[in-house]
Amino acid sequence: MTSTGIRLNAPAPGWAIDADVVVVGSGVAGLTAALRCTAEGLRTVVVTKALLDDGSTRWAQGGIAAALGEGDTPGQHLDDTLVAGAGLCDEEAVRTLVTEGPDAVRRLIATGARFDTDGFGDIALTREGGHHRRRIAHAGGDATGAEISRALVTAIRDGAVRVIEHALVLDLLTDEQGRTAGITLHVMGEGQHDGVGAVHAPAVVLATGGMGQVFSATTNPPVSTGDGVALALRAGAEVSDLEFVQFHPTVLWLGPDSEGQQPLVSEAVRGEGAHLVDASGTRFMVGQHELAELAPRDIVAKGIMRRMQEQGADHMLLDARHFGAEMWENRFPTILAACRAHGIDPVTEPIPVAPAAHYASGGVRTDLHGRTTVPGLYACGEVACTGVHGANRLASNSLLEGLVFAERIARTVAETHAAGAAGPVRPAGPAAVADARPATTAGVPAEGGSRGLVPLLVPEARREIQRIMTNGAGVLRSAASLDEAAHALEALHLSALHDAEEFDKAAEPGVESWEATNLLLVARVLVAAAHERTETRGCHWREDHPGRDDAGWRRHIVVRLTPDRRLVVRRTPSEAFPPVRPTSVPTPTADREPQP
Repeated sequence: MTSTGIRLNAPAPGWAIDADVVVVGSGVAGLTAALRCTAEGLRTVVVTKALLDDGSTRWAQGGIAAALGEGDTPGQHLDDTLVAGAGLCDEEAVRTLVTEGPDAVRRLIATGARFDTDGFGDIALTREGGHHRRRIAHAGGDATGAEISRALVTAIRDGAVRVIEHALVLDLLTDEQGRTAGITLHVMGEGQHDGVGAVHAPAVVLATGGMGQVFSATTNPPVSTGDGVALALRAGAEVSDLEFVQFHPTVLWLGPDSEGQQPLVSEAVRGEGAHLVDASGTRFMVGQHELAELAPRDIVAKGIMRRMQEQGADHMLLDARHFGAEMWENRFPTILAACRAHGIDPVTEPIPVAPAAHYASGGVRTDLHGRTTVPGLYACGEVACTGVHGANRLASNSLLEGLVFAERIARTVAETHAAGAAGPVRPAGPAAVADARPATTAGVPAEGGSRGLVPLLVPEARREIQRIMTNGAGVLRSAASLDEAAHALEALHLSALHDAEEFDKAAEPGVESWEATNLLLVARVLVAAAHERTETRGCHWREDHPGRDDAGWRRHIVVRLTPDRRLVVRRTPSEAFPPVRPTSVPTPTADREPQP
């Protein structure tokens, strides 16, 4: 796989540091990878877009799924995951997740995470949608992500891991052989360095989280702008399954004009017995699925949307008044506080809810060791597509996936480093810091000339992208809506190209223009994949193709970017992922466990 030679328009790096591995992102996946790499003796640098504890992980309410309870088994967890994934999970990846997951959770506890316990001192477990057993471990009632983030951040700081905060990653660096050589990044006025710089390293781990900000309403924080997926595409990596964006069924409805990050009402509320009802009090999910309100998320989201369409309503209701004040205050204090802050008291009234963008099941395509199609570039967590989630993520599998595959990446990077396969690297070109170069393609120089530069969007384009995507590629999709979205996104792209040729109109390089430009790229890929998949499967819902077509579409859609900025869209010949391009690195051993 060759690079595209495309890079964001940004100043040349003015400073640089060296490392063995740079981890981009500070959620459960990124911090776990950084801790394990550091434990392996690797010089590790963590780059994070905001503060160290400001990623998506800390917003996770429900918990982390693993076969920890009596009578539960990895096999049962595997079965539930495969059902939720609607025929597109990579079974080997799922088996890896559920088999290695319980010990990964125990290592997380050894790192310092404190989960809620029952009266006997055992981990308290609950249920969520799609799970046939209680296997969701939680902390602080409904503050699991915050506790996991606290424990990992403490361990990172205690371990004196080098951290660069307030830093937006820009592009990948490569050496003359096309191998990863680090990243360029921009520190946003705070931290150890200011302005654009570089981290030179033979291994880069993308753990940048999701891209929920591509839609108007999402549970994702403002930093979730698809930066990792966009960087990987510009570097020549393949992405897969990006059409499968999970819309969480129960997000607090704040009105028809609400935008940005919306409060989540965890699936665990339904796991503890809350009911979905319409305005008349009818439980409309009963009879639609054997698990009713605890059906997989795509089924519940569709059930809510159908009822809204039937009744001309803009939200449904989640009724948990029967919990009583004590249960609300002890089990769901975070959700209770969020609801009350918006004038709703779940103790005495039902909660208005509607689906909102929540999780990207697809992402940068990897193998079981986190390797992408670009040598030396790894990905884990929501930015990655490991094959675990298929067409729809099973509730609370995301934190576990971040743990398990981050640990696998750390072992792989350590073994590669020990074998000397990567060796000391510097970016191609002159050794001077200011000449550190993004990835290049033969015949397409990464520096000089406009062909290698992405035309930047003005910051105001962000809201226009969100409007286009919400209207055309949201929960309900059709050929007509996707065509309209594709044309509108292309118009934004062409407008940016035109403005780039007019010096006084070109957008200024900066965080907001870089984020908007990244959002446009991931939006184009998402719409292209959603248009290609002419069926309804998992969390991809085509109104004009309402049926699931296993004969034609039990396939993955893989997308890459070409040097002339075209998207190449192809489907795999079967549900199996094609192998990630082999590189000259040793095959990692699978039986060595990381130390806590």
